[in-house]
Amino acid sequence: MSPEKPNKSPRDNSHPASRDADGQRIAKLLARAGVASRREIERMIAEGRVAIDGQAIDTPATILRSLKGVTVDGNPVEAAAPARLFLYHKPSGVLVTERDPNGRPTIYDRLPKDLPRLVPVGRLDLNTEGLLLLTTDGELKRQLELPATGVERAYRARAYGTVTQAQLEDLIEGVEIEGVRYGSIDANLERRTGANVWIEMILTEGKNREVRRVLEYLGLKVSRLIRTRYGPFILADLPVGGIGEVRQHDIVAFRKDPRRMPPAEPAKFRESRGRDAAADRAGAHSRNVGRRVFLLGHHYRPGQGIRS
Repeated sequence: MSPEKPNKSPRDNSHPASRDADGQRIAKLLARAGVASRREIERMIAEGRVAIDGQAIDTPATILRSLKGVTVDGNPVEAAAPARLFLYHKPSGVLVTERDPNGRPTIYDRLPKDLPRLVPVGRLDLNTEGLLLLTTDGELKRQLELPATGVERAYRARAYGTVTQAQLEDLIEGVEIEGVRYGSIDANLERRTGANVWIEMILTEGKNREVRRVLEYLGLKVSRLIRTRYGPFILADLPVGGIGEVRQHDIVAFRKDPRRMPPAEPAKFRESRGRDAAADRAGAHSRNVGRRVFLLGHHYRPGQGIRS
């Protein structure tokens, strides 16, 4: 009598799906479908929230050819649609998080309710304003965020104090602050206004509070920080609280060569529905000029569309 064969299940590493050479890891597929980031999906799998044909899986390494039969929290997951990317002009005083236990406003309180599920690309601090990218695609988010991709982020900072261009140029070699190494930063002194200076900074790492910490290291106190560009995508004249969608061919061009700065065609913007007075004023302005468009092009000028 031959030995009884063990039952196969999604928890079993020998599950037929895991042996399909043409498949992909379930964490990657779910991220592409916009469920969450890969790291978040791994946590969801560990919590038993992801299942195949009704049976929970316990490893993000499970290989699948499609998301057929896959559920998250009991809800079927649809196949990944083409990646969508949005540009949002984040106001100061708004958190980049889904919810805040202290009841502070978040970007999701201000975004239009008819948008697809969006995840932020990186973060902006509570008091940092400017360009925030939002996407439906976890893989695109990862490509935009990884330091190895070399995607530039540009900021304008208003700071109190004195600094020389020579000091700023030294940052091109990077700097170590309290044991943390920050990579090359291209920094330029734009102008002085009384006791304040305006500085443009271009970097590729985007570590937590990097711009503020580096300028504090130089003896400056930052009073305003605006992100004006992320890769080829620029803030331009997108009003505070406004949001615009990047065209598909610009997304495709970026994914083929993330460091290339191709000219991009206009994308229409609309105001976000929120309680922020500045956003409301900006939205009213956009209506008064007949639903203007903003450009995502590569002809970048520091502070374009930002009032000082």
